Amino acid sequence: MTLRPAVFLDRDGTIIVEREYLSDPAEVELLPGVPEALNRLRDAGLPLVVITNQAGIGRGYYGVADYEAVASRLADLLGALGVSIDGTRFCPHHPDVTGPCTCRKPHPGMFLDAAEALELDPAKSFFVGDKLTDVDPGIELGGTGILVRTGYGRKLESAASEAVIVVDDLSAATDTILEQIRG
Repeated sequence: MTLRPAVFLDRDGTIIVEREYLSDPAEVELLPGVPEALNRLRDAGLPLVVITNQAGIGRGYYGVADYEAVASRLADLLGALGVSIDGTRFCPHHPDVTGPCTCRKPHPGMFLDAAEALELDPAKSFFVGDKLTDVDPGIELGGTGILVRTGYGRKLESAASEAVIVVDDLSAATDTILEQIRG
């Protein structure tokens, strides 16, 4: 079996506008250029996997059904623009409330679970997000971490290691990814 490279994407602040503890599907708003960027990655044959921490569930701010409604709204918005996502994983925990877990980013649990289920190679993959917890697991797994300046990224870029590539947004991340896979 040959494992494929993929693009692991954070949701809030990377694909959609950052809204603290988003639980209302009506507030889902795609960031500029996201559908085009995702379609370019799909056209290059790269699977797309959304990996998201949802601490609001663990904190009791909203429930799994609310998360699922937001996820469904995102899928509908992307689907209407011709974009499909190959997989999604979410962590409903918050360490201060539910205790430690192995799925919450920066732990690699969700990435490894998705990689196994979808036959993906994390070491050949790209990890894109607006927080270091989104991209550092990718580097730990041998892949490429790309921090976008949307969402929280601009505030966090000075703390990024030299191994992290920093770009303006998902469109620029897509350019970087396509350049790397084309060699």
